[in-house]
Amino acid sequence: MSGTSEGPVPTADLVRSAVTERHIGTSPRMYAGAPPGVSIAPGSSPDPYASAETPPDPYAATDVPAGTPPDTPASDGASPRTFQAAFATAPLAMAVVDREGLVVTANESLGALLGPGADALAGRIAADLVDLASDARAWHSYREVLRGRQARLRCTRRLKHPDGHSLWVQITVAPLPPQEQAVLLSVADISARRELQARLRHLQMHDPVTRLPNRTLFFERLTAALEAEAYEEGGTGRIGLCYLDLDGFKAVNDTLGHRVGDRLLSAVAERLTRCADEAGYTRAATPLVARLGGDEFALLVEDSTGTDQLADLADSVLKALQAPFDLSGQRLSLSASIGVVERRAAGTSATGLMQAADTTLYWAKADGKGRWTLFDPERNAHRMTRQALSSTLRAAVERGEFALEYQPLVGMEDGGVRGVEALVRWNHPQFGTLTPNRFIGLAEEDGSIVQLGRWVLATACRQARSWQLDHPDAPPIFVSVNVAVRQVWDSDLVADVAEILAETGLDPHLLQLELTESAVMGSAGRPLQALQALSDMGVRIAIDDFGTGYSNLAYLSRLPVSVLKLDGSFVRGFQYENADGTSAHPNPADEVIVEALIQLAHRLGLTVTAECVETASQASRLRGIGCDTGQGWLYSRPVAPDRISALLTAPDCRQT
Repeated sequence: MSGTSEGPVPTADLVRSAVTERHIGTSPRMYAGAPPGVSIAPGSSPDPYASAETPPDPYAATDVPAGTPPDTPASDGASPRTFQAAFATAPLAMAVVDREGLVVTANESLGALLGPGADALAGRIAADLVDLASDARAWHSYREVLRGRQARLRCTRRLKHPDGHSLWVQITVAPLPPQEQAVLLSVADISARRELQARLRHLQMHDPVTRLPNRTLFFERLTAALEAEAYEEGGTGRIGLCYLDLDGFKAVNDTLGHRVGDRLLSAVAERLTRCADEAGYTRAATPLVARLGGDEFALLVEDSTGTDQLADLADSVLKALQAPFDLSGQRLSLSASIGVVERRAAGTSATGLMQAADTTLYWAKADGKGRWTLFDPERNAHRMTRQALSSTLRAAVERGEFALEYQPLVGMEDGGVRGVEALVRWNHPQFGTLTPNRFIGLAEEDGSIVQLGRWVLATACRQARSWQLDHPDAPPIFVSVNVAVRQVWDSDLVADVAEILAETGLDPHLLQLELTESAVMGSAGRPLQALQALSDMGVRIAIDDFGTGYSNLAYLSRLPVSVLKLDGSFVRGFQYENADGTSAHPNPADEVIVEALIQLAHRLGLTVTAECVETASQASRLRGIGCDTGQGWLYSRPVAPDRISALLTAPDCRQT
């Protein structure tokens, strides 16, 4: 009989509790009789209290005298032959093993289980019969039991029967009474139980619809692949993952029903398995295909050779899924988006790998679906930065991490400062000073723009009133504040403006609110009512970045707008020199568009501000076609409030 070790013996199987001992008052009858080789105490009194002496120890008995008739009963009513017969015919396979590890005697059940028969087992090395020496831990425990230093050993082994079939057995080794100098070896066939356990595990670890490994088994394999022992002993030391999601699968379930959806998933699983088999044909291992849930699948590549291997696998999957699916006469077409991650296994965790794959899958969806996208650490760092900023936005307002800078709005005719635009900056403790394009979009997404916008509005109005009081002889300048459309919907903007103007003492006509063209054009209901109420209050309404949104000119005559701010892309198109002083050719179309917009605005009673004025030639041309005010680096970059004070006393902003 030969065997293979199942692995280290579970801790629970190494039982070290003492063998049950007889308690005072227990009748010796319970110890009468024994298997062959075990002696019985002759003449023991059935009553442990029959004499004043210490009750006899059943384990201190002497051997049954030679020549005792077979039918001579022991003092307690049972003969040794009875116990020998019970041992021989017991359904549990057993053997008595001496302290040297040799089989003294074995019963018929053990002979039948191991093959050669009970008589042939006598004198054999017990450890070899049941493969105890193949596992160092079990072998050590077995020897400790033989020496009387450990109470019991229990372990599981897979043995090979002489006729060729394999069987699983549970082995128990327990000591017999000390004077016997032997142990009892019992072997129980648990093959049926193991087979049932294997079937149950298969059901537990596989998806019932596609028959693929499920999420539990996938993560079990992934975790094992990332353990140091898995890649330090050989292989490439790398791991790859294709994380796949079917595009538009929900529509199949919603329109055709879940039965058709399940059949489609099964068909997809077959194609994915075929791709994995083809990819593993010339390699040591075939990628593991698993269904993680819903319409999400994963292909795990252990010992990957690089991104090219994962890219080829992703390409083959996309091509395999492009062919229509024929499901009982119904032809269905679908596509998939795949996130691809490939990296060194060392230092990688299952959680980190799945997060990267999930992020990359999102990129593939966002980039247009029906494609695979490779994980990009730089792109991921940007995403992580966005997440970090988004999670701290609200608290940053309360901590006072925001500040305002102001960029002058200058009259094109005389160069004097007419107003300033308030531009918010985030002095982030980790990322430094951030401009609005880094966080305003995030603030609009999570709603913190309402809180931030209220702070910007109050701070800007307070500063404008301060300039007015500090320079009473200078013409008062207005302050222009950007307003997100969500501030109109999610807050009472009219009430906020009225309250702030009252608190700061700033005249309403010195406040200008800027909204983007896409937010203003087509406004109806509450937004339009709010804009009208603000205009009636005396607040100026400006359309920012005009010319890049809806450009529905019909709305200009219906909205309470007083200022158009031309987008800088038009202004850059007709400059006559570059920033470094070299000549540049203007774009005639941009000049025509800007001139037409200015004339239209003037006909409607609106003033026009040109953004991104950077050169004197641009300013000259804008002035020539009637532009009212300009804003850009030609006049000033956004500066701190104290720098604006110096501009207020200068006759021409450009001189400062």
